[in-house]
Amino acid sequence: MKIIEGGVTSAKGFEAACCEAGIKYKDRTDMALVFSKKPCVSAGTFTSNVVKAACVQWDQKIVASNEPIHAVVVNSGIANACTGKEGFDACEKTAKAVEKTLNVPYSSVAVASTGVIGMQLPVEKLTAGVEKMSTLLDSSIQAGTAASKAIMTTDTVNKEVAVTFEAGGATVTLGGMSKGSGMIHPNMCTMLAFLTTDLAISKSLLQEAVSEVVKDSFNMITVDGDTSTNDTLLVMANGEALNKKITEKGQDYESFKEALFYVCTFLAKKMAADGEGASKLFEAKVVNAKSKEDARILSRAIVGSNLSKAAIFGCDANFGRFLCAMGYSGSDFDQNDVELFFESANGRLQVFDKGTPIVFDEDKALEIMKADAVTVFVDMHEGTDEATAWGCDLTYDYVKINADYRS
Repeated sequence: MKIIEGGVTSAKGFEAACCEAGIKYKDRTDMALVFSKKPCVSAGTFTSNVVKAACVQWDQKIVASNEPIHAVVVNSGIANACTGKEGFDACEKTAKAVEKTLNVPYSSVAVASTGVIGMQLPVEKLTAGVEKMSTLLDSSIQAGTAASKAIMTTDTVNKEVAVTFEAGGATVTLGGMSKGSGMIHPNMCTMLAFLTTDLAISKSLLQEAVSEVVKDSFNMITVDGDTSTNDTLLVMANGEALNKKITEKGQDYESFKEALFYVCTFLAKKMAADGEGASKLFEAKVVNAKSKEDARILSRAIVGSNLSKAAIFGCDANFGRFLCAMGYSGSDFDQNDVELFFESANGRLQVFDKGTPIVFDEDKALEIMKADAVTVFVDMHEGTDEATAWGCDLTYDYVKINADYRS
């Protein structure tokens, strides 16, 4: 696998465009379109929230069908959630606008929205945006980057990545973009992510790979404990790499999964680090747990604790907060087996040893925790499984951002 420059337009046959539609924001692009003239197989995972946005329900039907997909239209500013029949009508009218301008079936057009819940979308602005973007489609890296910026809400940076790998006698490209900054919590997380690849693969194997990879990537991040109504991960594969089609598991399938895991994990960590008001990435790695699920539960509990997040913000090596979060996580373990360390680019320090606190150098701990990314490393000494979760610190700005969100 090779990391390359780019995002959703890096794979062969994919184009992107964006525009200022004026949906909510008045001074920036707020719509994006990703398009493949050649039909794609699709796979996806979606929010576990019972309250699902209209666009999520629209896309779930598309992914569940055996019909191809050609495009996804994304808007920022308004979420199209809790919007009743009018919300579904907005999805259909947006898709039909793509059908009209790009001559593909509206049933092959996915839609996604992010922003304020409970507001109706201005459909005339959406359809006008589609008409404009259909004339601006471009396969350049710059077009993909611009699209990744158009889907941002409270994000402070755009998020995109691309890789190449070998499969079936061909060089295959996988790229993606995502947005997410607040309302992030498994399962999935609060996020939109769109991945494109020129790989030829069966729909069933594509979905299996996506469903498996998401467990240890997007489902392992949290910012604030709130699972969104709009979470969407959509993967489109158009086969233009002309590799021998992957129809069964083997080395080519594993190479794809490796690339998929890297892309999803990269985007997930970017979202965690860009959590609303965040000043640093907060990582929890749990090793030697008695099961994979236990490791996931424990690591997510550590990064999800508000007290732990506040300690990371304050550079306070208060290890009791992290052990406390583990204790109420629902995982059963013996605290007398646990070792806990703080790690960063500035060093590594053990603070807890099998039930007993260690007298440690507070200045060294402070130096470690001042880094831009801090890891709480936990050795359970109960098995061989491990998992890593990502979050961010809890700062004063998180409250400011969310108190003023609608205004």
